[in-house]
Amino acid sequence: MQIYFHNHSADAAAPLTEGEWQRHAQGLRPEGRPLFGSDPAQFRIHAPQVEVLVASPMGIRDLLPLATPHLRLLFVTWAGLDRLAPYDWVPPGVIVLNNSGAHALKAAEYVVMGMLMLKNSMPALARAQAEHRWIPAVGRTLAGGHLVVVGLGAIGGATATLARKVGMRVTGVRSTPRPHPDCEVVVGLDALDAVLPTADFVALALPHSPSTHHLLDRRRLALLPARAGIVNVGRGRTIDEAAMCDLLEAGRLAGAVLDVFEEEPLPPAYRAWTTPNLVVTPHMSADDPDTVNDATIEILVRNLVAWQRGEPLPNEFDLVRGTRVRA
Repeated sequence: MQIYFHNHSADAAAPLTEGEWQRHAQGLRPEGRPLFGSDPAQFRIHAPQVEVLVASPMGIRDLLPLATPHLRLLFVTWAGLDRLAPYDWVPPGVIVLNNSGAHALKAAEYVVMGMLMLKNSMPALARAQAEHRWIPAVGRTLAGGHLVVVGLGAIGGATATLARKVGMRVTGVRSTPRPHPDCEVVVGLDALDAVLPTADFVALALPHSPSTHHLLDRRRLALLPARAGIVNVGRGRTIDEAAMCDLLEAGRLAGAVLDVFEEEPLPPAYRAWTTPNLVVTPHMSADDPDTVNDATIEILVRNLVAWQRGEPLPNEFDLVRGTRVRA
């Protein structure tokens, strides 16, 4: 089993290393040591022998077309793979995996942080500080509030768990309404309209696909009560940003904390920069540089062990649905 790690120079995370691999690979039966590289020309020397390729979306784009006749598994070091769509470049018979789960706790903490910021008037206070103004403000607890988590994959599930620990009531929304231990109830996407009017907060943890594009459109955003806040750690194109900004400017929403946007980097003149009660962060909610590499390799090893045993692969990615097969 020849494994090749391709580290792209522009990846936000640090390069994956052999030391990190060795910490987690004891349960495997590899034939030979894995290879590590960052130069596409170096990869092409080894490509005819590579059976498992590990790379980020940017790294994969660097290597196309994949001249890898023996490739069987492609492990992408991101959870959301929409930047690689359409997937017609995937060689026939190759199983694609993502690293869903590596970002779960960090992103869940970000969601709770965002809700606490909105509950404690932090967007208005930050603006007042920048303008050297002392303004009256109040803060409220999250306990007892109702959170609607849209998307119950690894990040959404961890968000539900953490929110419940601080005393929130949690409703989950996903395509298949299977129960979740930290949600009072889980409903399908067809019931989203019914739960939005009851929300104090909506957390979006969705990949982007045709079925999730502008899922929170102008009509659905208008269903939210004026007290509601939004935190988005999934993909920017799952929400109608212009409609959301309109509602924030009209005082019809309490606030929003957005880490993802329809266009990234966010253009300097874009209205989100100046929309009241809107916090902008630069797509940083999910990665902890101290933990993400170890978590990613641990997930890779878990899938390789399952593959060697002929078991279902936990992180197999459905190229049609745009999410994990077993999400």
